[in-house]
Amino acid sequence: MKHSFSARADFHIPLSPLHPTTLFTSPCPPACRQTRLQRENGGKRVFVCPVIFILLLFLTTTISAQTLQWQEITQGVWKSSYGKPDAFNLLSAAGSQPNQAAIEKMGKASLPPIMNDIKAETINGQVYLRFPLARDEQIFGLGLHFKAVHQRGKILDLRMDHYSENKDVGRTHAPVPFYVSSLGYGVFINTAEFLTVYVGSAVRKDSKDPPEVKDRNTDRTWSSHPYSDVLEALIPANGVEVYIFAGPTPLDAVRRYNLYCGGGCLPPRWGLGFTQRVHRLYTANQVIEEANEFEKRGFPLDFIGLEPGWQSRAYPCTFEWDKGRFPDPAGFVQTMLKKGVRINLWTNPYVSPESPIFKEIEPLTGSHTVWCGVVPDFSLPKAREIFAAQIKKSQIDIGVSGYKFDEVDGNDNYLWPDVATFPSGNSATKLRSTYGVLTMKLTDAIYRQRNQRTYGLVRGTNAGGNNLPYVIYNDYYSHQDFITALINSCFCGVLWTPEVRSSRTGEEWLRRFQSNIFSPLAMINAWSSGTKPWSFDSVTTQVQYYANLRMQLMPYFYTAFALYHFEGTPPFRAMVLEAGFQTDNTTEIRNQSLEANPYLEAVGRECRDQYMAGDYLLVAPMFTGETSRRVILPQGRWYDFYTGEFAGESQVITVKPGLDRIPVFVKDGGLIPMMENRLHAPANGDKAAIEIRHYGEKPGHYLLYDDDGETYDYEKGIYTWREITVTKNRKGQWEGAISKPEKGKPDNIGKVTYRFMTL
Repeated sequence: MKHSFSARADFHIPLSPLHPTTLFTSPCPPACRQTRLQRENGGKRVFVCPVIFILLLFLTTTISAQTLQWQEITQGVWKSSYGKPDAFNLLSAAGSQPNQAAIEKMGKASLPPIMNDIKAETINGQVYLRFPLARDEQIFGLGLHFKAVHQRGKILDLRMDHYSENKDVGRTHAPVPFYVSSLGYGVFINTAEFLTVYVGSAVRKDSKDPPEVKDRNTDRTWSSHPYSDVLEALIPANGVEVYIFAGPTPLDAVRRYNLYCGGGCLPPRWGLGFTQRVHRLYTANQVIEEANEFEKRGFPLDFIGLEPGWQSRAYPCTFEWDKGRFPDPAGFVQTMLKKGVRINLWTNPYVSPESPIFKEIEPLTGSHTVWCGVVPDFSLPKAREIFAAQIKKSQIDIGVSGYKFDEVDGNDNYLWPDVATFPSGNSATKLRSTYGVLTMKLTDAIYRQRNQRTYGLVRGTNAGGNNLPYVIYNDYYSHQDFITALINSCFCGVLWTPEVRSSRTGEEWLRRFQSNIFSPLAMINAWSSGTKPWSFDSVTTQVQYYANLRMQLMPYFYTAFALYHFEGTPPFRAMVLEAGFQTDNTTEIRNQSLEANPYLEAVGRECRDQYMAGDYLLVAPMFTGETSRRVILPQGRWYDFYTGEFAGESQVITVKPGLDRIPVFVKDGGLIPMMENRLHAPANGDKAAIEIRHYGEKPGHYLLYDDDGETYDYEKGIYTWREITVTKNRKGQWEGAISKPEKGKPDNIGKVTYRFMTL
């Protein structure tokens, strides 16, 4: 007797795309005649011999690697699929749509040469991807990291989690599987599975550019990590989608990636003002008193964040107001809005048995609880609908302006385990990778229905969430590492805030506050400490100066975010994305002995403590105890932001700014639009006076963005770019000019004056 045997993918065998697909027959050993497997194949019943089935499974796990085939899906973006990719992935979960018009506006791009050498195969049921690396190539990205900007040589287990191990291992708040090469291209692996990436950390026998064999006994250049010419990724899936983003520069690759994910978010103007998160158990009266104190002292304030105590129960949450601390929620919110201060609410998505939505949503939740609260399966439309109805009715409809979503990232000790199941059938790991994005998307949809922009905080996000108006934060609190995270955020399509919470000294308080001002969200998070901007008397004057400076820089930052949305350019970004930046390639030997570190070797320096804010400002934070620091100035002439004095040209300088100042420099010809000092962001139609500062010796050109600052009407074309120029007249004197506002378009710009900083 003979049995038909099919090697089709219907058997869920992790086969390569080149596996055999023709039916064949084979004698069935007597031992298996009683245990024939039965499957459906094209509507026909097919009997499979288990012995041959197991043999085929073994054979198909060792198929040799194939070169991926690519299709250009839009200008400068190529896609390839291998095996059978999961339908639920990072891009499908986010639901973001590519900004095709903006991508096409970037123009055509050449095919990155690495594409001819990218290979894939299936090994032991997992997809193995292989990307070539050149000898002088550096890799950036692959998640939000806190310790390093250079990723070459690392092994990263990209897994959604909060950062807590004090080292970069891939477990992070944004484990985005996207990387950028110093050669000017980007790679995105579109999977919601946890994956491992070996970034030039291992050497293959078939290497095209193998490392030199060295004798450790006599050669001081011997390394415990020999040169590797390959980046490898291992994904526990039957297939995967891979995208390539062309340059020609690394910044161009980042921009294409951001635009493909829908473009960056554009916050409301008030989102770029100043934020105070109050103590977790504050009452309505205490919140009102704190807002009054800000106004009395002359400190700007645009929104206040309420922590867990606003809810009747938290950990898990009821999503209902506590009637003791907030007896009249609607009246409280409206009182704050009349003061020009919006309310943002902390929550996590885990539903208490005492919540009014518990019974309805419980059938749509996972198998495990978090803090005894059920976990809604937000990949199900009905679960999102129930949750959204509750927060809309009790919070958003009475005027709440946004949310802070906590604990959507980790830790393994309290989040659902990988063995959890969900009613959608999506795995626990896939939902963990996407839960932050699904939660943000849910609330963003409510505000979009109201044509009302929001801006908030989240503990976890991933690829595809680029255009969602949320900023990442965490419980870690290293000032230096916060700046490194801010730098790395630009490679992930995410935003990060180096928030201020508490400090041991006035110096530390001021240094943290200064750098926080030059970030996506200027915020004090006093949920536990109860700190205020004026908590340290010795530096209150300096803190107030920088709080006001944040408001003055609002037109500049708002324009930077508009470029993020329309062109994909990160508003805060690493120096390696700045044209003309030459990294310091010198090496140093760590100050240790061979006895303390037997694998001691030279390490390359990287720039992890300075960054670009917008197109013209270079920010170089100071840390507690420092009286001076080195600053690497890119090509061209640079000027001191505060004085306009020449600082240097294409060189490394040492600065001693004193405690009062964070070093900030402006590139030659830079124009910085600065608003008059205000306690709150201007409302729509409220014209604000603007001072245009010009730096350097070159003529200046700038496009100043303007819209209503509150709605999504800009997506319908209701916005304007005002052209500003600064040139010298016939007498050799600087003169400035600004184009007229477009008829029928927003016009929130009042009197315009010019200040020429460099004489």
